[in-house]
Amino acid sequence: MVESHQGCVMMAPGARRRSRRSGRYGTIEVLGPEHEFSIVDEHLHPLPIVDQIIKRLCGRIKNNVAMSGYALGKELQAHVAELKAEKPFASPRIFEETMHRAVLEISEAVEGFGAMLLGLGMHPTLRLNEAEVWSHRDRKIYDAFDGIFGLRQHGWLNIQSFQLNLPYLNEDEAVRLYNTVASVLPYLPAVSASSPIYESRFGEYVDNRLHFYRINQERIPSITGDIAPKPIDSFETYLNLTIRRYSTDLEAAGAPDYMLNREWINSRGAIFRFDRRALEIRIMDEQECIKSDVALSCFVRSLLRGLMRGEETVPPHPLLVKDLQAVIRDGLNARVSHASSSTARGVCRHFYKVAHDNSSEEERGYLEVIKKRIEGGNLSDLISDRVRRRAQRTDLEEAILSVYLTLAEKLKRNEIYG
Repeated sequence: MVESHQGCVMMAPGARRRSRRSGRYGTIEVLGPEHEFSIVDEHLHPLPIVDQIIKRLCGRIKNNVAMSGYALGKELQAHVAELKAEKPFASPRIFEETMHRAVLEISEAVEGFGAMLLGLGMHPTLRLNEAEVWSHRDRKIYDAFDGIFGLRQHGWLNIQSFQLNLPYLNEDEAVRLYNTVASVLPYLPAVSASSPIYESRFGEYVDNRLHFYRINQERIPSITGDIAPKPIDSFETYLNLTIRRYSTDLEAAGAPDYMLNREWINSRGAIFRFDRRALEIRIMDEQECIKSDVALSCFVRSLLRGLMRGEETVPPHPLLVKDLQAVIRDGLNARVSHASSSTARGVCRHFYKVAHDNSSEEERGYLEVIKKRIEGGNLSDLISDRVRRRAQRTDLEEAILSVYLTLAEKLKRNEIYG
């Protein structure tokens, strides 16, 4: 999905090695988060007021407004706000403190409009005719995408992800990081899925966001590339497999020049952001609160740290694609073909052990959240269970409203759900 072009500041490729103070980081040394939240009223109706909130905060409408330690930015959807760190975090605790403060400050701003923030991978009740597209700067990009793909789809107007930027030191380490991420990416949604409901009904998938994300650009499949990345041996290979290929396809489809050869158009589950000298993981649904996003970040970083210390083999790409499709559909209960287990839950248990054994003391404090999700169900499972239970005492729409208003409160209080 096309997204904001700016994010956590990391060095561009080809820059000379500089001091840590200048912003050059070792591979997976820091965590660069980006969070997407809906702005809704007390009935969960989406409110397309991100532009007005930005104007109130800085006096004019712009794409991003710098706050203290973070930035508030727009997304394609006029009711979705992005919160991203001013600079990446070495400490998960500082990550949590800073971004929860951001949630509290922006919550206060939206409350002035009679609104609140809501996380999760999809808005549960939004109908496509209720969503509006950002109508200010960058609108020409969205108009171009609309002409090619048609934006009035859930895969454009109703998805929210938690994006994690991880730095790399040089090309060799970037390639190894990319391939290691490719080997674990299909199984992460088993833990991170949080999108069981859309249009006030249960979807067919545990991770409905990824289902819609997978099909929103079917006219040019080279942009999404099965979501699961293919392994590479160099930046040149990456460019040939992704950016140059989809740029050629976009040009053939009549896309304007300003959409060609742009790294941010790549819609795989992990992409290089050369402007930040980082790998951006975008496979995970936004969670219920910042603490849960931090827990996912600690899980991913400590897992990658452990795998990169060994000689992890990347499974064949068709197998990864097949397993990802199974996980999108069935979550932790998916049947998969991983060497460690025949179920996604078993794979996640294996990953958890690797992560725990290679985590710092600070990271370990967050991993308990992931353990509970593996054993007790991901957030999508928990939401489904609570809504179904409540629906036994009232109608489905009232049950959805009750559960999701609780989730909005969990976001503000930074409390784990379940």
